[in-house]
This record gives sequence, structure tokens and C-alpha cells, in this order.
Amino acid sequence: MTTFSLKLPKSLLREIAQAAEARSVAKSAVVRDCIERVLRRGKKTKNRLTCLDLMGDRVGSFHGPRDLSTNRNHLVKAIATHANRGRKNSR
Repeated sequence: MTTFSLKLPKSLLREIAQAAEARSVAKSAVVRDCIERVLRRGKKTKNRLTCLDLMGDRVGSFHGPRDLSTNRNHLVKAIATHANRGRKNSR
């Protein structure tokens, strides 16, 4: 294998050392595994977006029951409240 050096903050280095100790492997194996997982995940998600990917910023932004589909009135009220939020002049 080829050697590659990089600079890491102490906090991240501590986390890597803890993960390596927990897995009983070398720190370099932990870093390699993390890099491989991120790069592979990036290739898969480029072609496929999930509903959560598209609506992720909206998750948890409405108040009401956990499942708004149980009562349509809750859903309508939540949407109306969110639509009016942040407007300076409501006419």
C-alpha cells in the first residue's frame, strides 16, 4: 500500500484511536474503512435520491401528532402555519 499523510485535529485523532481500540485494529484501518464507505456511498447516492434526501430540511419542522396523516386537519393547520411563518406583511 501507498503511504498518505494528512493533518487531523486532536479531537478527531482521539475518536479514531478509540474506534481502533474498540475494533482491535490499527488506526490506519479505521481511516481506510471510513474513507472507503464515504466514497462508495457517494457513488450510490448520485443516481438515486430518496424522499428523505429531498425533504430532509422539512423533517421535524411541523408541530402536531407524529403521523400527520392520522388527522387531515392537523396537516392542513401545520402547512398553513409554516406558510405564514417569516412573512413581514400578511395582507
